[in-house]
Amino acid sequence: MAALTGKRIAILATDGVEEVELTSPRTAVLGEGATVDVVSTSPEAIQSMTSDIVPSATYPVDRVAADVSADDYDALILPGGTVNADRLRLDPDVRRLVTDAMTAGKPVAAVCHAPWTLVEAGLVEGRTLTSFPSLRTDIGNAGGTPVDREVVVDGNLITSRSPDDLPAFCTMIIREFART
Repeated sequence: MAALTGKRIAILATDGVEEVELTSPRTAVLGEGATVDVVSTSPEAIQSMTSDIVPSATYPVDRVAADVSADDYDALILPGGTVNADRLRLDPDVRRLVTDAMTAGKPVAAVCHAPWTLVEAGLVEGRTLTSFPSLRTDIGNAGGTPVDREVVVDGNLITSRSPDDLPAFCTMIIREFART
């Protein structure tokens, strides 16, 4: 049996998501038997990007954040992309979903710019995490401890810095998601 058989995982993304940060974790957890929903702020397909500025593929949305609850999922993945992360952090339904998952002790994995949503939701105080370098001041100002490491696990929170760290990130999310 695969490590994540029977697990339901939400990937929170919208227009501007960094394509590889959506596809690489999705492929990893699907390969371990998980069921995955792309959850967004609206039902329309989302436009992914490469290096934040080059339009890439579009991806269908399975569910809308306003219509789901943390109880629907065993874990959450938040890919980056500057525009994606900025839009997600402003959405109250996304913040509610992430807050409820964190509060319930469910694993939440964020890569690159995605910790902006955690900062906006008030979820980094007292936590150690990593991110893209430009977010580290925001993390510190929000009471978190930013570090420069490939992947960091702090309780139920898993973070990585950038697309270069995706192999370590994917290995770690499979390990941590399997524990729940």
